[in-house]
Amino acid sequence: MSIIKTQAGTTALPRKLRLGMVGGGDGAFIGAVHRIAARLDDCYEVVAGALSSNPERALASGTALRFDPSRCYADYREMARAEAARIDGIDAVAIVTPNHLHAPVATAFLEAGIHVICDKPLGIATAEGEMLAALAREKNRVFALTHTYTGYPLVRHARELVASGAIGDVRLVHVEYAQDWMAEAGPQSEAFQRTNWHNDPERAGPTGCTSDIGTHAFHLAGFVSGMQPNELLAELHSFTPNRVLDDHVQMMLRYPNGARGMLWSSQMATGCENALKLRVFGTKASLAFDQENPNELWLTPQGGSAERLTRGRVRGAAAEHATRVPSGHPEGYLEAFAQLYRDAAARIHAVNAGLPVPAETAGLPTVDDGVAGMRFIDAVLESDREGSRWVALRM
Repeated sequence: MSIIKTQAGTTALPRKLRLGMVGGGDGAFIGAVHRIAARLDDCYEVVAGALSSNPERALASGTALRFDPSRCYADYREMARAEAARIDGIDAVAIVTPNHLHAPVATAFLEAGIHVICDKPLGIATAEGEMLAALAREKNRVFALTHTYTGYPLVRHARELVASGAIGDVRLVHVEYAQDWMAEAGPQSEAFQRTNWHNDPERAGPTGCTSDIGTHAFHLAGFVSGMQPNELLAELHSFTPNRVLDDHVQMMLRYPNGARGMLWSSQMATGCENALKLRVFGTKASLAFDQENPNELWLTPQGGSAERLTRGRVRGAAAEHATRVPSGHPEGYLEAFAQLYRDAAARIHAVNAGLPVPAETAGLPTVDDGVAGMRFIDAVLESDREGSRWVALRM
């Protein structure tokens, strides 16, 4: 039996879940992150994988992770069939491939009756996402989407504060996600752009920066504010020579309640490492969160002094559920990632037992969040294509 200890208390899960992985072979950054996150709370055992489509690399990557050689696959379809047939087959699969494979891989495992934990975006077309949402409901399988930043305790506390009315009615939402990994001219050679899948529409989808980090910003804004825009005006741009897809996007947002918003994301923002920042302004107070300083949240009442809220000190069910260590002991990206895996594990056990979804897992992003992200991309493309005019956003 797995025991999960949090500041909110101790939760017992029936057993470790058996986890498989598609993608994430030797040298892949995000695959290692997923494996660390899955193991952090002792909820999963990673036992199988199609870590590469190259048989030799798949076997080498799998055996390096101590998989049984018979469970090192080069074809995800074979893996789905074989694992579904085993008595000790995997309970869930983590999908950490380039974007174009998300939908076909998820489809294969859902069809086999296996729960899915998938990187964002959900696919490269909205129709794929809508199909996956319908299939997950039909098969009654958990489908978690790894919008990592929603796993931070103080992001969940911010969401709780907004929902409680602590900041009043939301008037303004401002979110930005700035990186600089494309800002240097040197690495952006024609050869680099040709081989980088993030610049290949067939593998990345119709947008670059927008899909890669803009969807994170969009989701975080909606997660905390509790609102989705119904209109947007967007401009896509590419500063990088030889770049096919966008490396910069900026937009304005309109919300049904009359609120206004701004979103920009850029991979050309010189000097910015992973600068995801959110500000939400209400009629009573405002909130400010900076992902690079995730153990603090700023709450500023109208006409009052800013209050620094710290992880481990705030009192609220959502933050306490997502907190592992006492205040003053920093938690960060890996713990936030692990929170999604922990919530997914609790949901998987509940679904397998025919029980209701645990209330404390309400913050877990799902396939429906992925569909919303795909519709967001569609609206951004439509607005940009039509000269950056206001367009409706279908939710």
